[in-house]
Amino acid sequence: MNKTMARCTARTALAGALALTIAGCSTGPVAKVGLVDQTPSAELGQQDYSGIESSTYTLRPSDVVSVIVFREPDLSVENIPVGADGMLSLPLLGSIKVDGMTTRDLERTVAERLAKGDLVDPKVSVNVMQFGSHVVTVEGSVEKPGMYPFKPGTRLSGAIALANGLKREAKLKEVAIFRQTARGMAVAKFDYGAVRSGTMLDPILMPTDRVVVGTSGLSLFWQDLIKTLPAFALFTNI
Repeated sequence: MNKTMARCTARTALAGALALTIAGCSTGPVAKVGLVDQTPSAELGQQDYSGIESSTYTLRPSDVVSVIVFREPDLSVENIPVGADGMLSLPLLGSIKVDGMTTRDLERTVAERLAKGDLVDPKVSVNVMQFGSHVVTVEGSVEKPGMYPFKPGTRLSGAIALANGLKREAKLKEVAIFRQTARGMAVAKFDYGAVRSGTMLDPILMPTDRVVVGTSGLSLFWQDLIKTLPAFALFTNI
C-alpha cells in the first residue's frame, strides 16, 4: 500500500469513527412502535394524572371570555376576565359565579336570566378568548426556567419544550410535577426518558402545575426530595 492510499484509509477510518461517536452522542430514548403507554404508575404517585384531555372545558379565574347576546350590543361584552373570586360581571345581570362552569352552562344561565326580563328568546354565545388560568412553572435543569402560559391539553413534554428543552446535565429519571389538590400540595415523579420513548405516561398539565427537572445544580432540598419521591404511596403531601 502506498502512502497516498494509506492516508486515504486513515482518513476514512477516522471519519467513520467520528460518525459513530456523533451518532452515539445524539442517540436518545428509542421510541416504542405502537400505542403509547398511558397507564399511571402507582409507585410514582401518578394515579391522579391523566394522558387523556377532557372533552369539556370549565372556566377558571383569570380566563378571558366574550359574552355576545345576538342583536343586543349593549348587553354584550368582549374580552372580560373572570375575577380571582370566580365572578364575572355582565351588563344588566350583575355578577355571576362562573368558576367551574362550561361555556354552554354560562350561555344557558345568561339566556335564562335575560328571558326573565324584557328579552324574548335571547340567543347567547360565550367564547374563551384567553386561557389566563393556564400557567405552568418550569424549574431545574432546563434551558430557560420560568412561568409559561399554555393551552388546555398541553402535556409534560410541552412544558419542557416551552422552557427550550433540557440541559445536558438533566437527570431524566428525576422529573417531578407539583400540583395543588384539595388534600394539599401533591407530587408525582416521572422518568422523562420513558415518557419520550412512549413507555410512560406523558401527563396533561393542570393550571398552576410546577415542573422540576433534577440536576446537579438544583438545591440539595429539591434533589433529595425528587430522588425519594414517592415510595409506594398514592401521593406525597408536603
